[in-house]
Amino acid sequence: MHSGAVGFGRAVRRFGPLLLRLAAGVTALWFLVRLVGAAPFEDGLRAVTWPAVVAAVTLTALTTVCSAWRWRVVARALGIGIGLPGAICAYYRSLFLNSVLIGGVIGDVHRAVTHGRRAGDVGRGMRAVAWERLWGQVIQAVVTAVVLLTLPSPVRPALPYVLAGVAGVAGCAALVVCGAARRGRSRLARTVRAASADLRCQLLAPDVWPQLLLASMLVVAGHTATFVIAARVAGCTLPLGELVALLMVIQTAAVIPLSIGGWGPREGAAAWAFAAAGLGAATGVTIATLYAVLMLAAVTPGAGLLLGDTVRRGRGPGHPDESRQPDLAPQTLEGVRD
Repeated sequence: MHSGAVGFGRAVRRFGPLLLRLAAGVTALWFLVRLVGAAPFEDGLRAVTWPAVVAAVTLTALTTVCSAWRWRVVARALGIGIGLPGAICAYYRSLFLNSVLIGGVIGDVHRAVTHGRRAGDVGRGMRAVAWERLWGQVIQAVVTAVVLLTLPSPVRPALPYVLAGVAGVAGCAALVVCGAARRGRSRLARTVRAASADLRCQLLAPDVWPQLLLASMLVVAGHTATFVIAARVAGCTLPLGELVALLMVIQTAAVIPLSIGGWGPREGAAAWAFAAAGLGAATGVTIATLYAVLMLAAVTPGAGLLLGDTVRRGRGPGHPDESRQPDLAPQTLEGVRD
């Protein structure tokens, strides 16, 4: 009986978060279909045009370079180097995996473990990716707040509640951190001390944080431009300032890791934002669907890279065509499960 309970506990710890994300994503999509029907999703699929795909691919290439640069700056600050070409390829892999798998973070885990193994320090590789993602999300939230404060928007009344929620989360996190730091030798305490050292000694250094800020701003601008293209192609004629304000809110909600390949929170936030603007929830869902399709097309190079990894592994390490790049060993998702 005891062994059965232990096995059940292990299964919950291993698969519980994944099932939670799956349930949240399915629930959000089910609610949207009940609310607006399937027609807005179909309209988003039908609205895809080749010029929009080309624009999305181009903008995503630029934002991926900026994201890879941000990751490289963080990794080097933490003492594990990576070349920019290898970082770009790894980032494309992670973007594709995030776009097709549950939760929206498995690609980042794959990227972190792969780089950490190559560098000989998986823990530091995980920290580098975690800090890189955190920088991007914090800058995204800050830019969203600034946009909502400066541009006219029908969702501006929600800003105080958003800021209060962020302050509450930050306060709780600070209490947890302070409590963990007093525990001395616990695993959480060691993690807190390592994170504090990363910030003080590396990531907030005068020659590091400006690069991270610039790269993050460029990434936000690129994703917003892609969303604007999707909105215009879908027929939205809202003034640009108001449209950008709505799209920033949607992008901030999209980083919530409770989705199915990105689907769920993004469409829910789009339905709410466009309904608040008087354009109807269906319009928001159509635009979000079109954006999702454009982004999936834009990250397909990651699928090609993963397929190439599989082919090279099948040929064996001694094959003359085997990649010898010193900065990053290509692996697929199987590397995460080892």
